[in-house]
Amino acid sequence: MKIQSIKALVLPTRPTVNFRIALPAQTNSSMLLVRVETDEGIVGFGEASPFALVTGCVEADVLNFLDAMNTRLAGVEALALERVHGLMDEYTLGNAPGKAAIDIALHDIWGKYAGMPLYRLLGGGSNTLVSDMTIGIDEPRVMAAEARRYVDEGFAILKIKVGLDPASDLEAVRLIREEVGPDIDLRIDANQGWTTKQTLATLRAMERYGVHEVEQPLKADDLDGLRFVRERASQDVMLDETVHTPHDAWSALSAGTADIINIKLMKSGGLYPACRINAVAQAAGVPCMVGCMNESRVGIAAGAALVAALDNIRYADLDSHRLFEELPGVTGGFEQTGGAIRLTEEPGLGVEVALEF
Repeated sequence: MKIQSIKALVLPTRPTVNFRIALPAQTNSSMLLVRVETDEGIVGFGEASPFALVTGCVEADVLNFLDAMNTRLAGVEALALERVHGLMDEYTLGNAPGKAAIDIALHDIWGKYAGMPLYRLLGGGSNTLVSDMTIGIDEPRVMAAEARRYVDEGFAILKIKVGLDPASDLEAVRLIREEVGPDIDLRIDANQGWTTKQTLATLRAMERYGVHEVEQPLKADDLDGLRFVRERASQDVMLDETVHTPHDAWSALSAGTADIINIKLMKSGGLYPACRINAVAQAAGVPCMVGCMNESRVGIAAGAALVAALDNIRYADLDSHRLFEELPGVTGGFEQTGGAIRLTEEPGLGVEVALEF
């Protein structure tokens, strides 16, 4: 079964919440859906969600990459995932979102060819998982009200964006804990926004509010600082922007910098390399989380399948589809009630895309 064509469709998005993080915002507000067709007529769908400050590319870069891959991958065996990734990597070492879009579509094809849902194909035995819900940076009282709303909707785990001002961060966490009570799991994500001194002081102050994990408090390449924080903080340290590849995971874990690794398909280049990152972490005795960038239902279904499949992936931060209006013509893949996600038993991703490419 050979790859016949790769097509991309850019769709505008409409945010449903004011979502701010410690990294500067990007200006584009669109998603890229990808359609891969084989010579046997099986079609798979993927998605790219670039964010220049994290993935090093923008929408135009991804479109140019996908156009090149339409020629470069034509006639290549669709299920030869290592070969496909080798050809993509030979073309460029970057553009992980473009590679992820093709990789996800090929996994969708693989599942449809096998007649199995993707989570089962990857080795999973259960189609259910639990995700957190993320609260963007805002006025502390606004963040507390948003936390209340999410808990009322059924979320038991909240991820709180911090990193712009430690005093305001601490006040937001205080008000959120006061609002949601003691039984809700609170995590924070500084997106590289703090210094080492700020991190340790703020984490000590947050101990009283039951914050158990801190994500990427320092710059991505500050392995010495991250190890220093990890050795002194009572909270688990999770790495996100530091880890894009299996080699990054090995380097970070060898340096003693992480208790948890956050895998994102848009950073790693898709499910195939994401599984390799998880294998490195598992060999080191470190659990993983699967997070997201700004994916729609397509990318979230792929990430959720990975969480459901692999035991070492113990956490899910798959909520970006709730921060935007649903894309018209894109349905299926999973159902969600509060933080509980139940994957479909349809083959592949189980996502239906009724759009013209």
